[in-house]
Parts: sequence; structure tokens; C-alpha cells
Amino acid sequence: MILFGTNPIAWANDDDQTLGAHIPTEQILREAGEIGFDGIENGHRWPQDDPEALKQLLGGHGLKFVSGWHSLNLLAQSVADEKAAIQPHLDKLKHNGCKVAIVCETSNSVQGLDVPVNDAPVLSADETQAFGAKVEEIAKYCADQGITLVYHHHMGTVVETPEEIDAFMAATGPATKLLFDAGHAYFGSNGQDPAPILAKYADRMHHFHAKNVRPAVMKEVREKGLSFMDGVRAGVFTVPGDSEGGVEFAPLLGTLKDTGYDGWIVIEAEQDPEVRNPFEYQSLGLKTLKEIAAKVDLS
Repeated sequence: MILFGTNPIAWANDDDQTLGAHIPTEQILREAGEIGFDGIENGHRWPQDDPEALKQLLGGHGLKFVSGWHSLNLLAQSVADEKAAIQPHLDKLKHNGCKVAIVCETSNSVQGLDVPVNDAPVLSADETQAFGAKVEEIAKYCADQGITLVYHHHMGTVVETPEEIDAFMAATGPATKLLFDAGHAYFGSNGQDPAPILAKYADRMHHFHAKNVRPAVMKEVREKGLSFMDGVRAGVFTVPGDSEGGVEFAPLLGTLKDTGYDGWIVIEAEQDPEVRNPFEYQSLGLKTLKEIAAKVDLS
């Protein structure tokens, strides 16, 4: 069964918390429910250390807890340390009936720094192999508790480009699954069609982020050497259905249909809410995805 979710970063950004700081938490949840989403991902406004309080907060607005981001630091810490670090997160996910844990290596990421996104860290082939083996150990640890680890390829990190995705997927085993993010795939390949990436790894893809990209802003970020967050503030990301976006979602949802995908499709599109109204953009995104899903018979 396909479920449609959103992420609170459309209203209140996690990396730059000045974006959306004026928007009340209750408004975020109320609007997400009114738009028609089935659930919502994690955000800094939600209870972080009380799984039941989180469940009650979201449930009060008819929303499920989809999952949440967990920052890995496997390049700086031992696997044992990382298992201990992720356990509270897994406990929260299990209590809320979540099926996947979203992870990304952030020990050397530039995504939240005042550093050009073009200067993202790069691993050697041997480093990628060693890193992949460690991620697989964490993935098995999660799987033993009934949670699937999904790795989020992301701008400013060690798994960003199509080539890095290929290398990472080759370096990991069957327990490690992919979070496919349409926007990060498009941005990470400098505007190439992300559909081939999804098709290549559809059998290992267990979570889908429907993020769109404004090509003109992406080009400016690349050419001017701007940071990832400079791009976010400038509006590099948007939702499905926005005429300014460069990602075609019909082929992507067609692949989900063809491969029998059964899970969440989440609109994760951070923008400055004072420039682009979250209710309007998230409504557009969900309407667009549901129309495409109906056309390709994805249910």
C-alpha cells in the first residue's frame, strides 16, 4: 500500500532554524493533516526523547510518524559506538510502528557548513569499501530489530553523485537499502535524468523522497560556489508539479509501479516559507503525485 507523507522542513527548517521559526508547531501539523498527508517525517519541533509523546502529538492530527533522519559518524567512530548511538532512534521508530530508519554519514559532510557544495568530501575506492562494510553492519543491527536501514544519498556528503551511489551500493550488502531522493539525484548529477538511478536500484530501494529542483538555481549554486544551505535559501528545491522544477515524476512513479513498490512517497522539499507558502506548495505536490499515481495505477 502506497502512503503519502511530508516533511516539516517545508515549514520549519532543521539546518537553518531561522527559516520558519515564526510558524507555530500546531500550524505545521494541522496543515499537513488538512492537505491530506498520511504521515510526516521527523523534525526538530517534535518530542525527541519521548516516543509516546511523539505518537500522541502526530496522532492528534491524524498523522503517522513516517521515520526520521539519523546522522551516522562511521568515518569517525567505531561500529560499536554507532550501534549505541542509533539505539534510542530505533526504539522511537519501533514504538511508532515505523518500518525504515533513514541514515546518512555526516562526520565530514559540508551540507550544513558555509562551504561550497562543490567541495563535498570524496572517498577513495578502498575507503568506500571499508565504509560500506560498516554501514552493512549497522543495517544488520537494525534488521535484527525489524527496521530496514535506508541510506540517504545527499548533497554535500560522501554519497552524492551517480558514481558514488554505484560504489556505495556495490560496497554494501543485502541488509542496506537505498532511500531514493529524486531531487538529490538530479542535483548530484548536475541535472541528469534521475530515472536510470532509480531503475538500477529499484529492487533495493525502500523509501522514496519526491523532491524537485529548480535548474536555474542549481546552476547558480554550482557556478558561484555557493553552499548547500545558500541553495536552499535561494529556492533550489521545490515540489512535484512546480513548473519551475526540472524533475519528471511520471517515469519515477512508473518504475515504482513496475517493481511493486509498497511504502512511503514523501515530499521533502525545503524552501523559505516566507517566500513560498508551505500549504500551497505541499498541496500542489500531493495533488500532482496522486494524479500521476492514478495514471500509472500505483496504489
